[in-house]
Amino acid sequence: MKEKLHTIPVNEAFDLGGECPVCNMRKELETKAIDFTMGPSYMEDDVRAETSKMGFCEAHIQLLYQNQNRLGLALILKSHMDKVIKDIEKLSGSNTRIQAPSFFKRQGENSGVISYIEGLDNSCYICDKIDRTFERYIATIFYLYNQEDEFRKKFKACKGFCNHHYGMLYMQAPKRLSGERLKDFIRELDTLYLDNMKRVRDDLDWFIDKFDYRYADEPWKNSKDALPRTITKTNSII
Repeated sequence: MKEKLHTIPVNEAFDLGGECPVCNMRKELETKAIDFTMGPSYMEDDVRAETSKMGFCEAHIQLLYQNQNRLGLALILKSHMDKVIKDIEKLSGSNTRIQAPSFFKRQGENSGVISYIEGLDNSCYICDKIDRTFERYIATIFYLYNQEDEFRKKFKACKGFCNHHYGMLYMQAPKRLSGERLKDFIRELDTLYLDNMKRVRDDLDWFIDKFDYRYADEPWKNSKDALPRTITKTNSII
């Protein structure tokens, strides 16, 4: 049961510290997904079929490029482009270029092409791979909170959550917990979020003050890394 519920990576994410343990979880999944995609798996037919179909979002194509396996990425993108070209030719009903006026003949004409491109714009193999496991990680947070005293202590001792994951936990809580346990979770979640948002806000405030000559000789306190920590809180980036 514990292995199925992914308790080890969830506990490790909370042990890691930082401004949002849920961001830690997602970042680890992202790193593994990038490594998997650019490893030997890109030669496997089932993986190539999925990457050809889904493509990648802007953020993840950049991470794939930074992986340095340029040949692997080139092969993946060549297959993706081949599929897109084939699909568009089929949807457009012609292997020749459509003249611009034909787009305006009738309301909704070529809607299949539009839907296809919109689907590509909202499709990413890496995002999909992350999300499938990430949903189980979120469920595991509530499982551990409900079942284990040790995890409840760990949860209460963390440095809060980013805006996005605070909202996610808040929304999921009534689906996963009930009664006094639910009330305790929401109360602790609110306290963790607000107290730590204020802590980082105050560090950021002092970081700003340090650019004023009047505070030049004052210590930095905990503000030197206030800006990246703030970005984690506001935008879930670590």
